[in-house]
Amino acid sequence: MNFHQGMMMEPASTGVVLKRGIFGQLSEAADAHHSGQIANLIVNCTGLSAGKLGGVEDKSMIPARGQTVLVRNEAIGIVGGSGTDDGDDEVCYVIPRAAGGGTILGGCYQKGNWDSQFDPNLANRIMKRAVELCPSLTDGKGIEHLSVIRHGVGLRPVRLGGTRLEKEKVSGIWVVHNYGHGGYGYQSSYGCSQAAVKLVEKTLALRARL
Repeated sequence: MNFHQGMMMEPASTGVVLKRGIFGQLSEAADAHHSGQIANLIVNCTGLSAGKLGGVEDKSMIPARGQTVLVRNEAIGIVGGSGTDDGDDEVCYVIPRAAGGGTILGGCYQKGNWDSQFDPNLANRIMKRAVELCPSLTDGKGIEHLSVIRHGVGLRPVRLGGTRLEKEKVSGIWVVHNYGHGGYGYQSSYGCSQAAVKLVEKTLALRARL
């Protein structure tokens, strides 16, 4: 049995209450309301878990593994490239963080790779490419002059064919799906959330008329 963590929002006099739950089936979320009544609608934003969550099991979901290095060295501005000599799934970019928070060096886009541990060889290639692309990071010196804060690894929730943003009935409960944003979830979050809200409003309005 696969279990997937979800967040439930319930109205309260002071705003919204968030409750954490673990479900093996999407329909189980409908029974989790504190009132004991079945929910009118579920919003499914389970990302990669949409590939295994019962009631969804979207086989087009795959991870696109990313790896970065956060360093204390400061870059003048954002510098980026596309492919590299090390393969089509590796890229090079240098992104300074705000308020003196160091610089992010990347990266890779490895589809189908579920490994959550950082690869030291890849980390070295990332740092080497970053120093070559942006010599000011180390005043023209080598990667040994990079001050590493930490290594990061993330699995982007890629959906083959694009983001799923639609409604359907699952086990008799209306569900609005909003997942599969890949590596652009942050950039598209505002627009996709607005579209999801409109779907929710239309679905609840339709249900009220029935």
